[in-house]
Amino acid sequence: MPARLFLSSGDLMADRRFEFARDLQLKGDLPAAADLLLQATELAPDFASAWFALGGIREELGQREAAVSAFQKARASDPDDRHGAGIRLMRLGAEPVAGMPQAYVQTLFDQYAPRFESSLVGDLGYRGPALLFGAVLSVRSAERKPAFFKRAIDLGCGTGLAASAFANGVDHFVGVDLSTRMIERARATGLYAELNVSDMLQGLRAQPDASADLILAADAMVYVAEIAPVLKEAARVLVSGGLLAFTTETHDGEGVIIGGGLRYAHAAAYVRAAVESAGLKLSLLEDRSARNEDNAPVPGLVAVAAKT
Repeated sequence: MPARLFLSSGDLMADRRFEFARDLQLKGDLPAAADLLLQATELAPDFASAWFALGGIREELGQREAAVSAFQKARASDPDDRHGAGIRLMRLGAEPVAGMPQAYVQTLFDQYAPRFESSLVGDLGYRGPALLFGAVLSVRSAERKPAFFKRAIDLGCGTGLAASAFANGVDHFVGVDLSTRMIERARATGLYAELNVSDMLQGLRAQPDASADLILAADAMVYVAEIAPVLKEAARVLVSGGLLAFTTETHDGEGVIIGGGLRYAHAAAYVRAAVESAGLKLSLLEDRSARNEDNAPVPGLVAVAAKT
């Protein structure tokens, strides 16, 4: 993922202590790094980056309550929560699982954009678009219909990897992404007829009823806690017989959790219920991993739902 976000405190001495702390952290001296970060917050009490880094170190040291306190102060210092302190609090069990701050997701992918494909495909073995393509092909084959679509919407389009996988079977591609830098890279591919800077739900709400034959969300639902509202809007936008295909990460329990990669994992039963509540028919749900972490496949699902 991208380099760690740094928001200056506005105090040169505090910023220097933060940089020294980062060096110590990289060298493995976590207690000394934590001490320097505390010094930085004494100089600049609203230093969000220092509080966030301190929370991470305290978590690594097994100091849960101290980590929770630091993450709470990080978020209070930056109400937009661009570092994602709220996500860490959810993972620590200090807060219930809820939606990700929009500013966090936008900042994350604006930073990630320059090396998105090399990191995701090269380092993490990302295969989400290929999984979706195979799943859609399988469903269409079972229906004895060609895998060709007049108008498709690519939710969380990123740099255009999903559009590239489906390019030969779509006349008109619409891309939606929250990150302006991702949209810039998607535009450069020439694959999209339309591109919109928006989150997935807002992007769908801007589309007319029954206006798309195919809606894709490759590695995008992992940033949405409650997927049902997105699925309901997708059902409205799809033509009769249209398909929604998406990947998500999963787990063996119930409902939705924050996984180790700070992404949402949706249980299979939860996905089935969300599809049903949207008025869609689940055509395919398979255990498939879309990416690796620490050289191991991350448990995942690929789903295809149809508007009947």
